[in-house]
Amino acid sequence: MRAHVGDVLVVESPTTGVTKRDGEIVGLHHEDGTPPYDVRWSDTQHVTLVFPGPDAHVRHIGHRTGAPAAGPDATDAA
Repeated sequence: MRAHVGDVLVVESPTTGVTKRDGEIVGLHHEDGTPPYDVRWSDTQHVTLVFPGPDAHVRHIGHRTGAPAAGPDATDAA
């Protein structure tokens, strides 16, 4: 798992009927974008240090290093 500041961490609920949780990644602790992350949770606005488990994934928000400013590669499909 790799992320950039501004991406969204989504934690799926392990229980049926319980809402998943998401938050903006506001800080990285490793230059390569691997966990842990500082996450500002959308439901509480609190920032916590998160070591994501297997029920989590990163939703990338338009960060593409080395991509041109315009054209088909300018947006992130993930």
